Amino acid sequence: MRTLLSAFCIALIFSSTAFAQSCDDMPSYKEFRKALTEARKANNGGLNLDMWGTIVDRSGEVCMVTRTGENPGDQWPGSRVISAQKANTANAFSLPKLALSTANLYSAVQPGGSLFGLQESNPVDTEVAYEGRASRFGTKDDPMVGERIGGVNVFGGGLALYNKDGKQLGALGVSGDTSCADHNIAWRTRAALGLDNVPGGVSPQKDDNIIYDRKNGASAGGYGHPTCGGSEVEVANKLAQKK
Repeated sequence: MRTLLSAFCIALIFSSTAFAQSCDDMPSYKEFRKALTEARKANNGGLNLDMWGTIVDRSGEVCMVTRTGENPGDQWPGSRVISAQKANTANAFSLPKLALSTANLYSAVQPGGSLFGLQESNPVDTEVAYEGRASRFGTKDDPMVGERIGGVNVFGGGLALYNKDGKQLGALGVSGDTSCADHNIAWRTRAALGLDNVPGGVSPQKDDNIIYDRKNGASAGGYGHPTCGGSEVEVANKLAQKK
């Protein structure tokens, strides 16, 4: 019995360590902040606002949280947790061979959709979301780091991460502008980090790009996202052509 118990404990420790070490495969905080800042500076068709960004590993553990503004209040305060929700969602509903962005989920979760109710399936851990001093939000020592935030978000800004070998590492989420611009900024950020080796998806290009096919309140293909009133659609189309 003692031998079996010891073996179980070793296996448990190994499993926990494997999850904890998966953040080691991610870019550094400095690289993430630089990529997000440069992406935010580009023309994304939105309101040109500062952004929050979060990266989670495959287990949903928060690896890092950053921001483009100098102070936490330079971005919408509520968007910090939303960026983490987006990262969690893109990770939770993407697979090694199929990536789904948060934008791809919008239509399916509407009343009458095939995934209606998904938003309530994995609630945010509010203790993790709001613990700690606000002065640490978006820094290397953000209180969310090392925790699992949970949450499901179903509009643009969350993308799964795949390395050059096609291995799924986790996901990133960004928030702070229109949801359509958030998607464009996330797309640019992921590309700059070299983690956009998407194996497959539901878009016409077979990736996880945002799809604008909603007419009269319905999506022709089931994965559509509404437009946001600016030039975000044109930007997304150009980004898709560059891939």
